[in-house]
Amino acid sequence: MLRKMGEAVARVARKVNETVESGSDTLDLAECKLVSFPVGIYKVLRNVTDQIHLITLANNELKALTSKFMTTFCQLRELRLEGNFLHRLPNEVSTLQHLKAIDLSRNQFHDFPEQLTTLPALENINLEENEIVDVPVEKLAAMPALHLINLRFNPLNAEVRVIAPPLIKFNMLMSPEGARAPPP
Repeated sequence: MLRKMGEAVARVARKVNETVESGSDTLDLAECKLVSFPVGIYKVLRNVTDQIHLITLANNELKALTSKFMTTFCQLRELRLEGNFLHRLPNEVSTLQHLKAIDLSRNQFHDFPEQLTTLPALENINLEENEIVDVPVEKLAAMPALHLINLRFNPLNAEVRVIAPPLIKFNMLMSPEGARAPPP
């Protein structure tokens, strides 16, 4: 077990060093078995955080993200968090004023993360395969850049299904009522 943990830590360190050394705008920590965002990464990346526009933390075991994560990487354009155990976002997600796309699919959201409705550049929201019942349709309709919201395989209430279509100017993907996601 310690050997596997050591390998996971080494993999994260290698990926972070690649980002710093190459001057890349991408930090890819997908499938690293992370249960939280490693605090030491903030120090390693302190001189390049403004250059990072895409972070992938997909398919880890994250239960939460901290406010420090959101305020440190405030220049993000895309955030990929699919396949974790997230059920909420910190209020500081509102500092991501340049964010264009966020993938929160296959997490554990029961409530729509309404902080996303305050992001002026946000074009795509993916919340597929969560447990969301209600959606702030009016707030979403007021988002200036929103093109697509994916809510497939969520137990959306009938009111959202009826009210949303005439109010929105973007694509809202929904599964038929009662549809369940296919097994992994």
